[in-house]
Amino acid sequence: MASSKLQALWNHPAGPKTIHFWAPTFKWGISIANIADFSKPPEKLSYPQQIAVTCTGIVWSRYSTVITPKNWNLFSVNVAMAGTGLYQLSRKIKQDYFPDAEAVVAKE
Repeated sequence: MASSKLQALWNHPAGPKTIHFWAPTFKWGISIANIADFSKPPEKLSYPQQIAVTCTGIVWSRYSTVITPKNWNLFSVNVAMAGTGLYQLSRKIKQDYFPDAEAVVAKE
């Protein structure tokens, strides 16, 4: 049974024998790097970079559901990109535009 599933994956139109498998697989590196940046102070984050990561994730997530064959690896990596980009943007916006919220909590 496992052999037939591996054979189906190997022969899938978006399987490991195609660029449709490897491009999204390597794209996971961007999401992993963005996750590693969660420990970075928000003032070191870049708006243009995080907006690009977020928009890329949103646009390509949609695209990956309308192409044939459906590429779930592409979909999942782009959902992760959009999610990490939105989280980083929220950290940056909170730090830049709502700095008093943390100070008020610290005083109490």
